[in-house]
Amino acid sequence: MKILLAEDQAMVRGALSALLGLSGEFDVVQAPDGDAALSLLKHHQFDLLLTDIEMPGLTGLELATWCQTNKPELKIVIITTFGRAGYIKRAIESGVGGFLLKDAPSDTLIAAINQVMAGKRVIDPELAIMAIGEQDPLNDKERRALRLAAEGKSTADIASTLFIAEGTVRNYLSEAMSKLHATNRIDAARIAKQKGWL
Repeated sequence: MKILLAEDQAMVRGALSALLGLSGEFDVVQAPDGDAALSLLKHHQFDLLLTDIEMPGLTGLELATWCQTNKPELKIVIITTFGRAGYIKRAIESGVGGFLLKDAPSDTLIAAINQVMAGKRVIDPELAIMAIGEQDPLNDKERRALRLAAEGKSTADIASTLFIAEGTVRNYLSEAMSKLHATNRIDAARIAKQKGWL
């Protein structure tokens, strides 16, 4: 089985790849970030994407959304340190088959991969309960603008990155601040990140 492993932390990526390789069941290709993973997905066939959420470039959730549209047959397992409700909810909506925390035992990961390949969904029960809770008020455009603002980008930088007018950026950020009851864009980004909405 061919797995694409997208993880930006080199040590974690190496350990996961070695662990999966030891099982003898998996052929693992590594990607150091979301953009590299997308490029590999466009040019090669994989059976499963095993991805972190927070990475440079595309996030694991953005990769999952892309796969849902462009490679619906590809199975996806997210492995993360963050058990935030918003992440889990968005992962489920993006067609992710498994959602595991990085501190899960290694045999749990291999069992989860096999279950997801068999068409089952594997989500830690506590995480699933968390996901039922809160609604994410942000739309994708607000989320993208807020993420760039959190990286310290100016309104002009965000506008050029997203190919929209500066006034539109200000509107997106203002809407996000209003929905999150935040005092400014940095506060809004902090709140959204805590909830797993960013």
